[in-house]
Amino acid sequence: MAVDALLLLSFGGPERPEDVMPFLENVTRGRGVPPERLAEVAEHYMHFGGVSPINALNRDMIKAIEAEFATRGIELPVYFGNRNWHPMVEETVERMRADGVRSALVFPTSAWGGYSGCRQYHEDIARARAAVADAPQLVKLRQFFDHPLFIAAVADGIRAALGALPDDRRDRARLVFTAHSIPVSADNASGPPGESGLYSAQVAEAARLAAAAVGIDEFDVVWQSRSGPPQVPWLEPDIVDHLDALHERGVNAVVVCPVGFVSDHLEVIWDLDNEAKARADEYGMAFARAATPGTDPRFAEMVAALVEEYRSGAEPVRSSVMTALGCTTNGAPCVPGCCEPPARR
Repeated sequence: MAVDALLLLSFGGPERPEDVMPFLENVTRGRGVPPERLAEVAEHYMHFGGVSPINALNRDMIKAIEAEFATRGIELPVYFGNRNWHPMVEETVERMRADGVRSALVFPTSAWGGYSGCRQYHEDIARARAAVADAPQLVKLRQFFDHPLFIAAVADGIRAALGALPDDRRDRARLVFTAHSIPVSADNASGPPGESGLYSAQVAEAARLAAAAVGIDEFDVVWQSRSGPPQVPWLEPDIVDHLDALHERGVNAVVVCPVGFVSDHLEVIWDLDNEAKARADEYGMAFARAATPGTDPRFAEMVAALVEEYRSGAEPVRSSVMTALGCTTNGAPCVPGCCEPPARR
């Protein structure tokens, strides 16, 4: 397929206080989330003036991608659309059609497989195309959790965080990777039929690769940002609970790497920079949080490399030696039964 453009497709976030509740209602539509839970989450956004940093971070990412495209001679305009807030992907696809775009690649701001990390982006693409007459063809780029440039950027974030710890605690600091928790049932449904746990396996593999790049053999993989009812099992342990356990073991320094997140959006800065750091402070535990990779120049390099990989038909470049860890071909449709949507309760 000839390519006319790149669409960066993301989650979206409010950019003013009056956007917060409508945004959260979009995110939770059809899930039966009680209003009091939405109000609780809304307070997290209000703590930062009702603004999520995610849209601004994505616009910065687009500028970096455009600069990398110019360096490589890739003559493709870059568009920006979201699942849950403006610019909505339907609006963006309408603008792309009006601009004469006939076919485009889609880069989702998720490295992962699973329903929320991959299949839902396919659904976003299909929904946007159905809403726009004569819409351009859109092909989602592959998952990149084990791309060498992604891993290198994550590893450098860990090195910088280690360097921020007190000298007398650095050598014994515990490295803890975090990613967004999901229901255990959703993780079990992530992957093709007959397999399970694709999402958690990819997170574990990315953590292993990044730790190895830094030269660290022992580390933990934990979870954050749980939002479901207490009776539904989610991936555990939670980062704050894990800090409790580390304290009981006598750990007095920790580096937390949010490997599951591309950018420092609200769940990173609230759950880690506020809640997790506050718990570490209670224990007198030195705490350093690694930067997310989206602002690292190698992230834009990776996006350009994925575009070139698709256009040339080259074999995917991967750091992992593991096989069957998700989509490694561009534009591959979800097979029947793959990464089924989680049941809504």
